[in-house]
Amino acid sequence: MRSRSNSGVRLDYYQRIVQKIIMAHQNPVTGLFPASLENNHAWIRDNVYCILAVWGLAMAYNKMADQDEDRAKAYELEQSCVKLMRGLLMAMMQQKDKVERFKMTQNPIDCLHAKYSSLTGQTVVGDSEWGHLQVDAISLYLLILAQMTASGLQIVFNLDEVAFIQNLVFYIESAYCTPDYGIWERGDKTNHGLPELNASSIGMAKAALEAMNELDLFGARGGPYSVIHVLTDEAQKCQAVLQSMLPRESNSKELDSGLLSIISFPAFAVDDAMLIQLTRDTIVDKLQGRYGCKRFLRDGYRTPKEDPRRLYYEPWELRMFENIECEWPLFFCYLILDYCFQGNKDAALEYTEQLEEIMIRTEEGMKLVPELYSVPAEFVNAEYKEPGTQERIPLGQCPFMWAQSLYILGKLLQEGFLAPGELDPLNRRLCSEKKPDVVVQVVILAEDNEIRDKLAEHDVMVQTIAEVAPIEVQPAKVLSHLYTYLGRNKKLGLSGRKSRDVGILSTSKLYSLGDKIFAFTPQFTDMSQNYIATDYELMIDICKSEINFLKSSWQNIMGRPLVTIACRNVHLEF
Repeated sequence: MRSRSNSGVRLDYYQRIVQKIIMAHQNPVTGLFPASLENNHAWIRDNVYCILAVWGLAMAYNKMADQDEDRAKAYELEQSCVKLMRGLLMAMMQQKDKVERFKMTQNPIDCLHAKYSSLTGQTVVGDSEWGHLQVDAISLYLLILAQMTASGLQIVFNLDEVAFIQNLVFYIESAYCTPDYGIWERGDKTNHGLPELNASSIGMAKAALEAMNELDLFGARGGPYSVIHVLTDEAQKCQAVLQSMLPRESNSKELDSGLLSIISFPAFAVDDAMLIQLTRDTIVDKLQGRYGCKRFLRDGYRTPKEDPRRLYYEPWELRMFENIECEWPLFFCYLILDYCFQGNKDAALEYTEQLEEIMIRTEEGMKLVPELYSVPAEFVNAEYKEPGTQERIPLGQCPFMWAQSLYILGKLLQEGFLAPGELDPLNRRLCSEKKPDVVVQVVILAEDNEIRDKLAEHDVMVQTIAEVAPIEVQPAKVLSHLYTYLGRNKKLGLSGRKSRDVGILSTSKLYSLGDKIFAFTPQFTDMSQNYIATDYELMIDICKSEINFLKSSWQNIMGRPLVTIACRNVHLEF
């Protein structure tokens, strides 16, 4: 019998923890995790975060395997990830009609549910009985689906599922203008049930759109029909709104610790390093305490002053929660991962020590992350007078699976079992790195020989549209029409993309369709769609601004932008 290496023994220790704390609760039929032993509701967001530790451990075993038994464990862990992700996929596909309606209405009543039964995968509450519209949850699912697929897992099995995933992309692409209930399912801070634009939802949607773009869901075995396509302009709109909001979370929430998931793992949605630093510093300064971070200022959840008989509070009443908000160890886990990805071992170790001081130890010696720490009722007045001085007590679930999973990931990173790149095979963590200057390429083509000759008289040598064959030049409306075919599926009753808008980022690429290559002229030059295009002086000004926009916005996109402009007779009429 071969002896185990030290790393193998340590991995086995984490495998036992994951098995006992996480895997033991996975439903054998649906693959979903219940919220607790008493509550069989399975939240999309919590389930995805729960499985991250399993995925990380599987990759660690694959890398460190020194016995066949290790490879068997890795395979079992991988298949648990696949089962969970497919369980969520099946649950959402049961609501395919809602996906189709939501693309047209953006009505909260028409959205996918945020939670399902862990026993059956069916819905557990009515459409209007919960704040189901949580764009960040669907986006997180798509993001992790993309990362897991890129790591080699086969989660999507057929083209019907590919079509559904493509429609989920269309479902979230308008996140930048879709008010939702956010990561805490409550919308407005007063809990009136009013959805609002949330930076955490927009950021997660932006990350998901970028991660899914050009991803082959069948991995190395796929082909053109299993590739997901995203209009780059939709991700850019999310980026613009996100950067204008940070470090603010929403209209009612000045700040939210949930933004840690946007500026760092898993989303890495912000390109501006200074904005990332500002957001992180603001969260640490305003929300961090001894036991974790507050979710947001004046958060009354599970505080002694909260009245469980009331559904909402008036804005002026929220002041009674000031300085006694519950602190969540979950956010220490996010900060540990953040510093691991930055390579700052000292800061990661410091937060790990803070976290482990407040973790709950079992009789077997396992450390559990509780959901939150609350000020006891008898210490509230003292906490009001001197914030942060009173001892707090753990409340809620223990372990809090979402946090426990992230804690285990952090330990695997710190002990060298995982490298940051393995948790981020799509390299999203590099989005804030400095990149070379973008060179915008502009190609001017003549509509016909007559235009070409006129331009030649002024020493402007161009080709005609016919001469650039085999590349076909088409207006933007053709690209828009082609995108409507993506995701169409009669069996599922899905119709593909509804919006006909196509931006400059999408038309500044070459497209391959079958054996043909297409170039598309920008939407602002299409006279049949845009009467402004008939005013050539105005069109030139618009063209200049669009090129400047391309230069600043062509981030995390392969190659150089190519703007194709067709010079027509109307442009030369003086």
